[in-house]
Amino acid sequence: MTLRSLAFNSPVRRAHWRALGLTEADMLKPKIAVVNSSSELAICFSHLDGVAKVVKEAIRAAGGIPFEVRTTAPSDFITGAGKSGSYILAARDLVTNDIEAQVEAAMLDGMACLTSCDKTPPGHLMAAMRLDIPTLLVIGGYQASGMIGDDHVDIEDLFSGGVGAALGKPGKHSMDAMAEQAIRGPGVCAGMATANTMHCVVEALGMCMPGSAPVRANSDKMFAAASAAGARIVEMVGEGLTPRQVMTEGAFRNAAAMVLGVSGSINAIKHLQATATEGKTGFDIFAIWEEMGQKIPTLAAVRPNGPVRIEKFEDAGGARAMLKQLAPLIDTTVITCTGKTLGEDLADVVVADADIIRPLDNPISEGPSIAILKGSLSPESSVVKLGIRDGSRPEAFDGTARVFTDTATAMKAIADGELKKGDVLVLHGQGLKGGPAMGGGASIVLFAIDAAGLAKDVAFVTDGQLSGLCLKGLTIAEVSPEGAAGGPIGKVRNGDRIVIDVAERRLDLDVPNEELARRSAPGNVYPVPADGYLGIYRRDVQSMASGAVLTDLDA
Repeated sequence: MTLRSLAFNSPVRRAHWRALGLTEADMLKPKIAVVNSSSELAICFSHLDGVAKVVKEAIRAAGGIPFEVRTTAPSDFITGAGKSGSYILAARDLVTNDIEAQVEAAMLDGMACLTSCDKTPPGHLMAAMRLDIPTLLVIGGYQASGMIGDDHVDIEDLFSGGVGAALGKPGKHSMDAMAEQAIRGPGVCAGMATANTMHCVVEALGMCMPGSAPVRANSDKMFAAASAAGARIVEMVGEGLTPRQVMTEGAFRNAAAMVLGVSGSINAIKHLQATATEGKTGFDIFAIWEEMGQKIPTLAAVRPNGPVRIEKFEDAGGARAMLKQLAPLIDTTVITCTGKTLGEDLADVVVADADIIRPLDNPISEGPSIAILKGSLSPESSVVKLGIRDGSRPEAFDGTARVFTDTATAMKAIADGELKKGDVLVLHGQGLKGGPAMGGGASIVLFAIDAAGLAKDVAFVTDGQLSGLCLKGLTIAEVSPEGAAGGPIGKVRNGDRIVIDVAERRLDLDVPNEELARRSAPGNVYPVPADGYLGIYRRDVQSMASGAVLTDLDA
């Protein structure tokens, strides 16, 4: 075993580490970064210091030397307060760069990344692919939620209820009462929103210890997986097992199958594409998605898709049980972080409750739960979350555009009753450069449409992104190219006809090409100013086809 850390073993470097308590014998051991995003700002990360302690102890016991390093800690409901939420997606790439600037700069031999809220799993996966040193992700788990009388209350109820209350449509319980009960401990949002979706993705990619996701935060199970990861990462350094050996095309197909099977967050698509891009793989996740979507049914109905709570999904076997059910349709020959094939990892897995995680011959509904649409309104791509396809939400729509360029104006129109049956609410200027970083609050508009009782009667099309908690009506998001980059969505005018056909995977603007050519689009004109880091993001972010990475694709 050749340790890259020993290539830079100067007396000055050794003197620094000796001052930290390392011995001469320690200098020859594998040096492992324990990447921690612990933060007192957000409950998502507040428990990670305890997880780091367990991982570090296991690394030492296995013969390695742990070095804990920190990254930024983006949390949607906390660090989404400034600049209309623009810092959230932008922070994903900051996590990746934070890791490079510490782990690569110090030439450490491997890393164990403590992964939690939405943007940390992709940030860690992207860094793993960029650096390509032995890496494991340690799942930080989901938060407990509470009760008001006999009613379960979690963050989804609070989020959607708050929008309804703002529109003068209060729910059964007061916002204060719900706020007291929605979050009862550390960890990520309950439900199959973006964080738990990405935790399941990590397992499907083979980048965490089998059986890690999802998991109750601070449970014995979570700490056992953390300890196992600490021991295993030292072995991986010895074996030379790196992320690009694990995250193969087959692994990405398995991850797509996982998200489709659980009807997860649409945000997983761009995060998977960004991970593939950072590894210079050449994989087209959007094409993989379309291929896998033709054969993967929906096998679970975890909130917001159905009534099942995430605890039930975990108890039924979680991501590992889902992979077991999907086994005939996925690549079980891929190598995982265990050094074994996925098939070997799944050999002894038993699905504890086949009503919660269904077999292929008894699905919740036909697939795909998420589809990619293209057409004259979205020449590159757009994404629609279908969830459980039981006929309760429309999958085709032919309507008249009502165009907005900011959330506040759209919300006022909804509150004032200006949105009518047959309308297509078009919200642009919310994309990667326009937002920037997809800030702007498209999710709030969707919840407002639902609160107004219009989810079945209008459609919503935006170049913004949606929270993983969103599953209302017929909503097309992440339309690419975005309006601020000159995309057709920026040329839509009030009264234009828009046609959505999920069966044909089409999103079309029924306006002649000659007329579109005459219309100006707000290309490179941004209504929301961005300086500092957001200015850097707006300048450097690549298109959605890359997964919205900041790296130069031609370098």
